[in-house]
Amino acid sequence: MKQENNSPLKVTYIGGPTVIIEIGNFKIMTDPTLDPEGTTVESKLLVEKKLSGPALIPHQYIDAVLLSHDQHFDNLDNSGREFLKKVGITLTTVEGAERLKGNAKGLEVNNYHTFETADGNSVKITATPARHGPAGVEKITGHVIGFHIAVSGNQSFEVYITGDTVYYNKIEELATKIKPQYIFVHGGAVRPHGAFHITMSTNDVVDTAALFPGVPLIPLHTEGWTHYTEHNATLIEAFEMLGIKDRLHILEPGKLTELPLN
Repeated sequence: MKQENNSPLKVTYIGGPTVIIEIGNFKIMTDPTLDPEGTTVESKLLVEKKLSGPALIPHQYIDAVLLSHDQHFDNLDNSGREFLKKVGITLTTVEGAERLKGNAKGLEVNNYHTFETADGNSVKITATPARHGPAGVEKITGHVIGFHIAVSGNQSFEVYITGDTVYYNKIEELATKIKPQYIFVHGGAVRPHGAFHITMSTNDVVDTAALFPGVPLIPLHTEGWTHYTEHNATLIEAFEMLGIKDRLHILEPGKLTELPLN
């Protein structure tokens, strides 16, 4: 990915669904998964084993955590839960905030929270639609949300984080309302019992790319856990076959990467 020296948008990939997004001096983390390699958890849906630990353990202060949901270990593990106690605020589902308590604030879809940063930016974070599987799956997987980040001030731009979701009509509706410069897409095609997947498959990611012509997609939730059935290599192969490989941006774990803004 091209490096720029003056971009206010920087990211560091930690692993799984976890990335640190820096907007100037304002720091955001998504879905904290910070447990070491080999951690195993068994739930009603599946057995999850972590194949790799976090690329780094963040020591800087995190102003806000954007937590798509709290009920699945591959989006919030034991170390991640402890980490939430040290951050400014956790934005998540209404149900998740009720369970987490503390500094957690629940957002219904289309509700937002705005931050005024010390370096003169306004950062508006809005909950976006997400569905953790096919229609009717909420009774099994629970509620999830994604996030739209709109920055205004020194430089205006937008970022979309899908959260754990599949491609469905609400994503199509959202595409008519937002204009992100980057999309962090949760892939992995997780299939708990083999009947259906509950996060985006490669086809879903390709369809999402078509909804947002020209917008770079940054995969998360594709590496580091045994229950991911599709990975970055799958995405690269598909995007290359379709002639849109340049749309896909794979982050190097642990490396601070500046994202250029048009």
